[in-house]
Amino acid sequence: MTYRIKVPPRTLPVDEAHLVSNLEHWLESLRVYRGSLLVGAAILLLAAGIVGGVLWYDSQTAHKAQDLEQEATLHYFTRPADDPKKADTNLKEAVTLYKRIVEEYPRTLTAPLAAFHLGNALVQANELDAAIEAYKRFVLMYGSNASLLGLVQQRLGYVYLLKGDRDQAAKAYSAVLDIPGALNRDHALFELARLEESLSRPEGALAHYQDLMKNYPNSPLANEAAVRLKVLEVKKSPDPAPASPAPAAAAPATLKKP
Repeated sequence: MTYRIKVPPRTLPVDEAHLVSNLEHWLESLRVYRGSLLVGAAILLLAAGIVGGVLWYDSQTAHKAQDLEQEATLHYFTRPADDPKKADTNLKEAVTLYKRIVEEYPRTLTAPLAAFHLGNALVQANELDAAIEAYKRFVLMYGSNASLLGLVQQRLGYVYLLKGDRDQAAKAYSAVLDIPGALNRDHALFELARLEESLSRPEGALAHYQDLMKNYPNSPLANEAAVRLKVLEVKKSPDPAPASPAPAAAAPATLKKP
């Protein structure tokens, strides 16, 4: 008697839809989502074009700002001492160019330095109110630039002193002390001490001079602060009491003749 062994079929019956290859699936998905993919690709190309355009524009404006700054600085620092008319013309031209940089190219790396020089040039031109506004604009727009902010506040204090406003000058100098990493804190302390002296407040002056000498012993102002400190301490100490006059010598007794 023979036995028949049933061998299972090598392949199971599969629905015809499952026989679509991976490539056909991909092509089908591409056909279905073609519109969305085209829109996405267009958006990516547009974004890349915008970024490239912005970078190109920033590069062009940076070069223009640098050229203007170099020209302005040339006018500012080449004012002939023996030709007042030419010096005045150069100063006005420098002011005009610095203003252009700040107003037309405020986002460039050159703009903060141009804003600082603009304030300085206006001081040289004796336009003190305009200089104050220029320094204040720097604080508002470029306050994160710590390396220049301290110098701007110091110059602002100086201009207020020229105008006779000691209170505002003191605020500007004190602002330097609040700037982390400011490189001119010793100068601010010295100016604050001098202000206290001018206001007949020796205690405040002594405190600022002592702070300067303690925290900035290598400052070029430390020696002068030490001299001023000694002068104030001498003024502060009470005058020594005058020495009592020596008692008058007793007059010799008159001898009577016998």
